Amino acid sequence: MSDDALLRLARTIEARRGAEPGSSWTATLLSKGPEKCAEKFGEEAVEAVIEAVRGDRDRLTAEAADVIYHLLVMCAARDVSLSEIVAELARREGESGLSEKARR
Repeated sequence: MSDDALLRLARTIEARRGAEPGSSWTATLLSKGPEKCAEKFGEEAVEAVIEAVRGDRDRLTAEAADVIYHLLVMCAARDVSLSEIVAELARREGESGLSEKARR
């Protein structure tokens, strides 16, 4: 997925916020609230883990795409944008993961 595709996905999710629930899967999920969006993200994450353990590359790729989509939906349900996530990643760039975890 290119950066552009990820941005388009985030924009599509944002555009579907407040849309008629039956008009799209995204609108349906968002209409059910943040808790349901989080539950669906968790389900997709578990499915990706299962495929990673099984070693099926194609299935893992498909499940990883589902995870990214559902992560963005979950974050949108709590008003966290892709740009905020990207800014946090940029802030962490070049920082050792070990150092970052030690500060928590």
